[in-house]
Amino acid sequence: MSRTLSFTKGHGTGNDFVILSDPDGELDLSEDQIAVLCDRRFGIGADGLLRVVRSARIPEGADAARVGAEWFMDYRNADGSKAEMCGNGTRVFARFLEEQNLASLDAPLRIGTRAGVKTLTRSERGFEVDLGEWVVDESDVLVRARGLDVARPGQPVDVGNPHVVVALSSEAELEALDLTVQPLLDPQPPAGANIEFVVPSDPLVVGGVGGIRMRVFERGVGETLSCGTGVAAAALAVRHWAGPAAPAAWIVDVPGGTLGVRIHDGHVLLSGPASLVFHGEVTLA
Repeated sequence: MSRTLSFTKGHGTGNDFVILSDPDGELDLSEDQIAVLCDRRFGIGADGLLRVVRSARIPEGADAARVGAEWFMDYRNADGSKAEMCGNGTRVFARFLEEQNLASLDAPLRIGTRAGVKTLTRSERGFEVDLGEWVVDESDVLVRARGLDVARPGQPVDVGNPHVVVALSSEAELEALDLTVQPLLDPQPPAGANIEFVVPSDPLVVGGVGGIRMRVFERGVGETLSCGTGVAAAALAVRHWAGPAAPAAWIVDVPGGTLGVRIHDGHVLLSGPASLVFHGEVTLA
């Protein structure tokens, strides 16, 4: 039996999403159905899916509902698998809530995610989300990628979801990467990880603000034009490598645009734009 769904397409610096409004938690889409919706040839096309559901109407949102976060971001990767968080997705989610008059950003907006409640505010770049605390793991990880002559050391960073950050020596090396093939991690984390490849700016710091350029391979998706949590993880890794004198503010260039990262009171915050592109209907088998 087929079903027609209303959807919205949105993106944050080219990291794009299918958005489904399901306030009462009535939708029960399979991983295969989500993968079809996100397929760029046979579906709408997106890096992932955002289901907009009240926290009280999804089991994973119970804690968020208890602390007053009305809305829960049920984020799925393009292959249909569940993910803890999506930095760009939180901004697009907030933009959708605002457009649909479901929430206001006149005051800080709290939304539930599988990585806890995240708070969003307006910023000069568009929206800023407080990703919370982070963990820089000192474990040894090697990363092999097509286009790199030898395996490179990776820096694990957790910002609510797992990342491994790899420093490259030049922009030419960054451009030479072939991310149509999934990089290999040794050891491989049980739940996988997003993998960021970064090149520091030269000079690294200008006017008290650090700068890096990045490409990313997202687990369950592939290379994307942007990854919000990956941008934060990359800035945190480079700041960790740079030492105690490293700045608290960073500008990160990704193929889809530019995002801001700042560290404040032990939290990492991500800022950038969010756009809603079009609304439509799609019929699912």
